[in-house]
Amino acid sequence: MPHSLPVVLVPGLACSPRIYDPQIPALWRQGPVFLANHARGGDMAAIARRILAEAPLRFALAGHSMGGYIILEMFRQAPERVARLALLNTSARPETPEAAERRRGLIAEVKAGHYRKVIDGLFEKFVHPSRANDARLKQIVLDMADDVGPDAFVWQLEAIMGRADSRPTLATITCPTLVLTCDTDNMVPQEASVEMADAIPGAKFVKIPDCGHLPQLEKPAAMSEALLDWLEM
Repeated sequence: MPHSLPVVLVPGLACSPRIYDPQIPALWRQGPVFLANHARGGDMAAIARRILAEAPLRFALAGHSMGGYIILEMFRQAPERVARLALLNTSARPETPEAAERRRGLIAEVKAGHYRKVIDGLFEKFVHPSRANDARLKQIVLDMADDVGPDAFVWQLEAIMGRADSRPTLATITCPTLVLTCDTDNMVPQEASVEMADAIPGAKFVKIPDCGHLPQLEKPAAMSEALLDWLEM
């Protein structure tokens, strides 16, 4: 019997809600689906507060990549409202100096008018090598980047650089939790996902094979199956 627990989905860096398009039909049959807007500026805490203000009273919460950083902050702010948690291709670790330096370089490129060039470069890192020449997939990534826009992309990078260390939060998560990664994710190290799964009591760990950083689009059936299983945990 389908349940009516709402699901809130938070996209990742430079991604708009359309990244979850392949999963929405299956999730919608289980209950209401809400797609979060994380492209309106502010630090991670402010983004989380804004999404919480617009979310249902109690919900299942899934976040991909940057969205994972956001949902961990949402959990810290309102743990009683989060009935289930799904951490998708993300990490609880804070920013490293090396990563911050790379992001500052991206910000400089975008401010110099090279947003499309930056997104082209990110696409190569986002996807499994076998999909590097997938024109349809690349167009979706470019369309999502257009949805977000260069100003919001810069805000997102700045929020990511200032994010908190969420590792102390992990042991306090007691709701059913999915930690999902992919075997060829070049954006987030797999050990970060293993670290989260080991630290969260009872977490389920899933690794999707032959897939890069965008399982919603690269392996949509596997991602949908993982999310449906999560809703039944």
